[in-house]
Amino acid sequence: MAPIGWSDLIYLGMGLGLGWGSSLIWHPRQKSSQQPEPAPYQPPNPQENYLKEFDALSEQLKQTQLAYQMASEMSQFKAGFLARTSHELRSPLSSMIGTLQLILSDLCDDPAEEREFVEQAHLAALKLVKLIDEIIFVAKTEHGTETMDIEPIQLATIFDEVDDLTYLQAANRSIRLEILPPDPGIYVLADLPRFRQVLVNLVDTAVAQMEEGSISVSAHSSPESGYVHIWVDDQRSVSAWSESWDLLKHDLECDATKSSDNSKVSSGMRLLMNQTLLSLMNGKLEVLAVPSESEESNFNRTQCSIPLATL
Repeated sequence: MAPIGWSDLIYLGMGLGLGWGSSLIWHPRQKSSQQPEPAPYQPPNPQENYLKEFDALSEQLKQTQLAYQMASEMSQFKAGFLARTSHELRSPLSSMIGTLQLILSDLCDDPAEEREFVEQAHLAALKLVKLIDEIIFVAKTEHGTETMDIEPIQLATIFDEVDDLTYLQAANRSIRLEILPPDPGIYVLADLPRFRQVLVNLVDTAVAQMEEGSISVSAHSSPESGYVHIWVDDQRSVSAWSESWDLLKHDLECDATKSSDNSKVSSGMRLLMNQTLLSLMNGKLEVLAVPSESEESNFNRTQCSIPLATL
């Protein structure tokens, strides 16, 4: 064998270099040219598409039904409020007209009786002005003219104020009033003056409709629902409840001789005002228990729900 010269070694090295470089260039191109195998074709399942469309339509239907129910309830509530307002305004007006007609017709026996009728007409006029003021106050709040300052309020503080404002009326009628202090850590989202007014009205209405018995006010926090439920338990008669809650079937006749007893806003009208104010604070007012005619003991429970504040 002939010995390998320097020129042969140079050619050999050049050949090896060219071969190694071409392998580096060619190998990646082969890898890049190999595309991944496509997934097997799966035809669309029409049943799944129908189920998705059905779920979407079902959710839209639920939202539509909820909106319709809320609109229907609000319409009924407005109708009840207008019916009660018309009656409340007609009552003092009828009393004023009746007493003044007696005076103008010279049907009074003496000047003392004539003065008595004038006083009755004056009381009816005062009631009318007071009622209009209260209705305007609630209407302005609902319309937004009177703004609410809704902020976290300690419920125990409100209960103390309600106790101070109602215990004397209950004591004068020999009614046992017990306002149980709530947990000092419970705070609610409400407008302080209006929420206090609602609670005072609930207690005052119960006191005015009772001859004897007891009233208990307690608070029950429900973090799961996000509300605090305030229970007003009392022993009113069934007849008292029928006037308060059957708002559209009230007798519109007004006896002029009883106008002095009508110097206050009726419980039915006050109830509607309380409902309106609570709804504006994202709360609600409802009856949980009312006795029937066959029950021996009268136990009533009114629930006032107000949003729970998280601090």
